[in-house]
Amino acid sequence: MIKIEYPPYQPKIKTEAGKEFIFDEVRKKWVMLTPEEWVRQNFLQYLIQVKKYPAALIAVEKEIGTADLKKRFDIVVYDGNHQPFMIVECKEMSVALDKKVLDQVLRYNISLQVPYLVITNGSYCYAFSALNGVMAALEVLPTFK
Repeated sequence: MIKIEYPPYQPKIKTEAGKEFIFDEVRKKWVMLTPEEWVRQNFLQYLIQVKKYPAALIAVEKEIGTADLKKRFDIVVYDGNHQPFMIVECKEMSVALDKKVLDQVLRYNISLQVPYLVITNGSYCYAFSALNGVMAALEVLPTFK
């Protein structure tokens, strides 16, 4: 497990028609503030502010095809050559990071073929390298290359 030290973050939040929205600085738009979105937005700030991943190389909630299904990943970070580098699957804090969550990110990796996989619920974070068909747990998130 990786301990995440989240940076100070003052999100832009607004209420419309009784619903809360948070401004996603990566997507440049307001999105409904759900428990999972709260985790996603804080993890994005961690990637950008602490790990120094360029926001321009991060994609959020994009659709990908997996077998005969269309799925949406939470976060994909691209490398300097614009190749997928890391998939991050976010869950709300009450969701356990179990085999089901890991299987979900592994299914996304069938299409994307990234070297790094991350699952987080905001409280806990697990990262794995997936190099040459071998998965290994990591103790720190990879540095941006």
